[in-house]
Amino acid sequence: MGQTLVEKIFSRKLNRRVSAGEIVVSPVDLAMGQDGTAPLAIQAFRNMGARKVFDPQKVVLVIDHVAPSTSEGTSKLHMLMREFAREQGCKLYDVGYGICHQILTEEHDRPGMIIVGADSHSCMHGAFGAFATGIGSTELAAVMASGKLWFRIPESIKVTFDGQLARGVTSKDLVLHLAGILKADGANYMSLEFGGEVLKSMSMDSRLTICNMAVEMGAKCGLMEPDRVTEEYLGEPVPIISPDRDAEYKDEVQIEVEKVEPQVAKPHSVDNVCSVREVEGIEVNQVFLGSCTNGRLEDLRAAATILKGRKVREGVRMIVIPASRRIFLSALAEGLIEIFLRAGCVVGSPGCGPCMGGHIGILGPGEVCVSTSNRNFLGRMGSEQAKIYLASPLTATASAVTGKITDPREFL
Repeated sequence: MGQTLVEKIFSRKLNRRVSAGEIVVSPVDLAMGQDGTAPLAIQAFRNMGARKVFDPQKVVLVIDHVAPSTSEGTSKLHMLMREFAREQGCKLYDVGYGICHQILTEEHDRPGMIIVGADSHSCMHGAFGAFATGIGSTELAAVMASGKLWFRIPESIKVTFDGQLARGVTSKDLVLHLAGILKADGANYMSLEFGGEVLKSMSMDSRLTICNMAVEMGAKCGLMEPDRVTEEYLGEPVPIISPDRDAEYKDEVQIEVEKVEPQVAKPHSVDNVCSVREVEGIEVNQVFLGSCTNGRLEDLRAAATILKGRKVREGVRMIVIPASRRIFLSALAEGLIEIFLRAGCVVGSPGCGPCMGGHIGILGPGEVCVSTSNRNFLGRMGSEQAKIYLASPLTATASAVTGKITDPREFL
């Protein structure tokens, strides 16, 4: 019997054949913690009696969730991370560098790696053909001390995107559509292995969006084969890591993408999905363009195509936050930031921003937000009486212009 992509990655790392269901202890190539999880990991690391991280080059800390700090308590946590990074010699990306996941794609990710992050959306890095998954703070402490972690090799679901994308439909629409099919627990502790003709022509920015949201269906990881697009993004040759033709899958899902329209996830769950047409006309108070899901340059460009020469509707707040400093600089060079500002948007420094309701864009009772982020849970962005609709950058921006949830194809 052949092997799935996740079985291939672990087999390469352990230098022996592994199969789904097997429990292994594997070396870790990269371990990451952010300001919501790293302080707890540092405390646990010290409580374990550990003195040195296993490899300073493989431990990364990022201050991105509440950045810049909004309180003395948060500042103390940031200071703890800075002190630990200096003490251990590991890499710290301080306030303004950007979101942890985007930074890793720009500086660290490579195919075949085993990547763990104390953040649930660490599965995003599977777009490179790496096994990447979220872990808890105590697990991160153990990895920082030992360089290893145990895993149960997950079973896999094969997801094939067939056909060609219709006008106004993006990778965000595809993954929302998939979440509506699989539901929030449809891939619990499984690997979602993405393939199909659509992916071959899809940019790395779009691929990252799909893998980012694998966890919203309960998946342990989301994976794609490294190919020429991966090589172009990294600027270097990549190893061939492909599933075998006779690999065994727990289930298979085929999606004819021509039939997929622009999608939204309605409050208060990511799998509560419908077409934009079904909720058109709902009045909007805030629009958020950003996050580790859709704050990349491709997303900003898409929004700018709608906003150029137009204004955000009076009474609507549109917050734009690039996912990293590199993206911000590129957007400046291309004139995108000027388009956003002239349209009436608020542009923030790179970071998580409103996504997790830490300090920017907090929603009040009864307010409605269209967000390009990955979660719309009750109270996620502020008041429990607020409502969050997840959508693509095109749908979000169209909604900002009209002041109500709008099908972006009206502007294309």
